[in-house]
Amino acid sequence: MRTFAVGDIHGGLKALTQVLNKIEVKEEDTLIFMGDYVDGWSESAQVIEFLIELSQKIHCVFIKGNHDVWCENWLSSEDVNPIWYIHGGKETIESYAHFSKDEKKQHLEFFENMPLYHIDNENRLFVHAGFTSMHGVEKEVFKETLYFDRTLWEMVLNKDSNIGEDSILYPNRLKHYKEIYIGHTPTTNFNSDIPMHAANVWNVDTGAAFKGKLSIMDLNSKEVFQSDNLPALYPDEKGRNKD
Repeated sequence: MRTFAVGDIHGGLKALTQVLNKIEVKEEDTLIFMGDYVDGWSESAQVIEFLIELSQKIHCVFIKGNHDVWCENWLSSEDVNPIWYIHGGKETIESYAHFSKDEKKQHLEFFENMPLYHIDNENRLFVHAGFTSMHGVEKEVFKETLYFDRTLWEMVLNKDSNIGEDSILYPNRLKHYKEIYIGHTPTTNFNSDIPMHAANVWNVDTGAAFKGKLSIMDLNSKEVFQSDNLPALYPDEKGRNKD
């Protein structure tokens, strides 16, 4: 049995199908998606439709990201958040042009049922962005933190590598989990087009929303599978210009 973490997709269905073909996904596999399925490239609604169908064949966990929250709110109320609109929402709305009310309702239910985090039986945490509570993700007071936080990643990038877990200086929030997997903050911001590792945190968002690739990581072997760069798959589109 294999378990994979899947980075932020951002409407890039071509990238998703390409990389799933590379891992030759099987019925006994588990796919844990790190969130942000929509907003960016032109196939956001099609990504959601694909994931719903995929979950009927493969065991999938779909973590909710900040872009998914925005899309869920729009599907629920039809109100357009102006911040969302300029950060990929426009392309997502356009991708739903030919979807019926019943299909949109099914997608809304899909978003509503997404957890904000997942802890597996090996005590590995999966969360879209991060958390701030020194007592662990379950004690996070402001749930928005789970899909907006960047301080967890910033902290581990700046942590002194010589400080061990037994030190009083070791960050308490890292001690609760064997490993932590996140998306949200593209590794391309740090000149890396592959998943990055710091302390016990793995960041698998490799910039698919922009000029990067979509990455899938085998959690046991740490082998990484990647799509082509998204602009090459969508040559007539610009993708997102802002984070």
